[in-house]
Amino acid sequence: METFVFLFSLSALGILYAMNTIPELQEPYVILGIGAAVLVVVFLFYLLITRGNPPKDALFFVFAVFSFTCVIDLTSALEYDGIISGFMEFYQKTGEPYLGTAYAIMMCYWDGIAHFIMYLMMISRITDRKAYRTLGLFWAGSLCANMSVFIAGIVAGKYGSEIRPVFWLNFLFLLMPVCAAITLFTRPKDRPLVGGYNAHNAQSMKLIWRPLDLILVLLLLAAMAFTILRGLVALDSPLGACSIYLRHYEPYLKDPVGYPRVMMLHLFFYGLPLLGAFIYGLLKPGCAWMSDWTVFFAGAVIQCQWAHIGGSLHARTTAPFRIPTDVFWSVLAANLLYAVIPVLVAMRVHSNQYFFLKIAPFPGQTGLPNSEEKDTKYKDK
Repeated sequence: METFVFLFSLSALGILYAMNTIPELQEPYVILGIGAAVLVVVFLFYLLITRGNPPKDALFFVFAVFSFTCVIDLTSALEYDGIISGFMEFYQKTGEPYLGTAYAIMMCYWDGIAHFIMYLMMISRITDRKAYRTLGLFWAGSLCANMSVFIAGIVAGKYGSEIRPVFWLNFLFLLMPVCAAITLFTRPKDRPLVGGYNAHNAQSMKLIWRPLDLILVLLLLAAMAFTILRGLVALDSPLGACSIYLRHYEPYLKDPVGYPRVMMLHLFFYGLPLLGAFIYGLLKPGCAWMSDWTVFFAGAVIQCQWAHIGGSLHARTTAPFRIPTDVFWSVLAANLLYAVIPVLVAMRVHSNQYFFLKIAPFPGQTGLPNSEEKDTKYKDK
């Protein structure tokens, strides 16, 4: 099925080419109508072809329809970068002109490549009746961050006055991953939530005897400090450190397109509490929620940082907002490390979950293993 979805998604190129060559199809409200109609037709098409053997998971149709739109996003990014032509010229003028910003181009690359691969993998898992919950949470975090920054950046940035009718379709691509995330969070986990003696032993160890967790706690503290600094810069804080960082390290945070500023505010108000919660989860045994939220947040941060780093380096970003040459490698390293930290935390949680499991009560009233309980009773007698 995933091969068929891949091939069918390529038909989006034919639709784009037809719209690019027929002037009557390039009016703003016509583009909106065609966009909505295509999404409905693609959904009905997959509903029809799976009628004989319908998938047990309704998210199959979400992934199938969204994989179709991934081709459109990738085509947009490639055309803006001059790699291809003849597909999206009309859309650049009467559709969504803000897609030509450096940040949006990198977002389209991520959607057209990373999300597309995730869709095919999840469709394959659904078709084979296999679990995909962890991958699904990573995708949901990635797309939620993608669309929330994208929509807010359009409204708050310099393109807020150039909103066309097709802009409203973006809310569908924000609503669906939110609903999917709620669905995935409420599903039973792939692994047991309760541990036994191994979990008890793991949770009895102090942080000092868990060097990997100690390093992760220190990295999370550094990530929190970095988040606070850039969040204050986005909030126009008059602190000297914020002014120095903006002027000498990341002037891209004040790019008038609005996306970098919005992203920093997202991380400041939503990411910062999660980073603090992950430190708590590494210190406090039995935080079973860590396995889900670390994956969700890792997907969000790595998508945001991809677009942020790529946008700051892209040729469409004007020279005053690019990373200064003398601090280029240090700023790049800091941003890459910031992207990797949540991924490392998620990998740590999933590689050995004993510390994060709820401990099952031991047999007997004393909470001791059977043999120890019998010895205690014998001594009492």
